[in-house]
Amino acid sequence: MDSSEDKECTQENRNGPESKVADAVAISSDASNAQEPKFYGKAQKYWSGVPATVNGMLGGMGYISATDIQGSNNFLREIRVPGNKLALDCGAGIGRITRHLLIPRFHCVDLVEQDPAFANKAREYCTTENTPVGSLGEIYNVGLQKFTPTKKYDLIWSQWVLGHLTELDLIDFFRRIRQGLAPGAFFVLKENVTKSKEIIVDDEDSSVTRPLEHYDISLKAAGFRIVRKVRQQNFPKDLYPVYMIACKPLSSA
Repeated sequence: MDSSEDKECTQENRNGPESKVADAVAISSDASNAQEPKFYGKAQKYWSGVPATVNGMLGGMGYISATDIQGSNNFLREIRVPGNKLALDCGAGIGRITRHLLIPRFHCVDLVEQDPAFANKAREYCTTENTPVGSLGEIYNVGLQKFTPTKKYDLIWSQWVLGHLTELDLIDFFRRIRQGLAPGAFFVLKENVTKSKEIIVDDEDSSVTRPLEHYDISLKAAGFRIVRKVRQQNFPKDLYPVYMIACKPLSSA
């Protein structure tokens, strides 16, 4: 689950991040951009048939949830997010990350989730009497390719959803998210990455798995600088490598 700004074509930038992103777009265009409505529609149909449970959100691997949350908690402690007022969970599903990672850390957490059943379940799942500290804010029932933040967040978290964006929409999403960050705030993505430099297409759920370098290049092209990058530990060995990347806008301290 990218849009580029016009730039003066100079010898200096021909081999820069934008050039590499253009190559990546060309590589995967027939898998996503060339048939964009079908690409998004097929993914939406796939997820509409998935149970609104933690096990469903994790593709039948609900048992990795605790390890995943622990790794994410460790990562957030390392980067030291400066504020704790407002966070955003992108592609939130039923709110697994909101409930177990974000609500314990922030006063209020907003969610973006396009599937209506998941969004409804998230409101229930994240507002039980056992939910600690923070509160659930707004739920934006829209796909990330159409979402534009209207608030300033201390942390924007995106996990296991960017493979459902086309190449052009990926960078466009990064640019819009950048505008939704409070001063000093972080954007964190956590995604599967390929072990090679190739983009791998999954026709079943209409998604792509990208190389780690692809995210590095796309983030930089969208105006971010990478602050920290860590591989998730203690996942089953037969899974794709999973990386967490924390970044800030180039203009921020």
